[in-house]
Amino acid sequence: MNIPIYFETIRDFSPITALVTLPTILVIHPDVRAQTLAEFIALAKSQPGKLSFGSAGAGSIHHLTFAMFAEQVGIELLHVPYRGGSAMVNGLLTGEIQAGWSGIPNVMELIAAKKLRGLCVSILQRSPSTPTIATCDELGVRGFNIATVLGLLAPAGVSPKVVARLAAEAASSMREPAMAKRLKELGMVMEENGTAHYAAFMREDMARYEQAVQKLNLQQQK
Repeated sequence: MNIPIYFETIRDFSPITALVTLPTILVIHPDVRAQTLAEFIALAKSQPGKLSFGSAGAGSIHHLTFAMFAEQVGIELLHVPYRGGSAMVNGLLTGEIQAGWSGIPNVMELIAAKKLRGLCVSILQRSPSTPTIATCDELGVRGFNIATVLGLLAPAGVSPKVVARLAAEAASSMREPAMAKRLKELGMVMEENGTAHYAAFMREDMARYEQAVQKLNLQQQK
């Protein structure tokens, strides 16, 4: 039986609202001779293909983020795919790989304990969970803004009134103090944009990743 794994999102669903953004942090092993993002980029440029970066799997957000980052700053690293983000972080801790983009909860305590070095955040605003770590944009990689965005969708054809009601209820729930506290603990950034913005974002995001996959010739590893 053939099971579809891809949807034309705008056509098959009714976007309701974005909820949260899940940024990632570029982290490196402390033995890497780079204290800053600029130093890491310079080091990678000085030895193309010698450093390695890990991901949570081929085609994962971690893989795409590093591939797009590397293309923007002009560096070449060896990609080492793992089976999940935790396995990738373990690879970093053991020095099996030198760098990787990680979800914030997986590395917050490790950065604080200096077991890993955090270089920059993948979105245009600092994460409330790691406010001392600058964004890539702040550090000179202008406009770099890649993250997973979680939101609500309904089946195609749901009435605008229902969509508006669901969006309003979601916004109210997200502003609850307990919810805001938990989101911060998970390294998430709350989204406060409406239905139209979310629909436009999904169209643009899908197009951006499709172009990146084609341009960078990224292949899913089997």
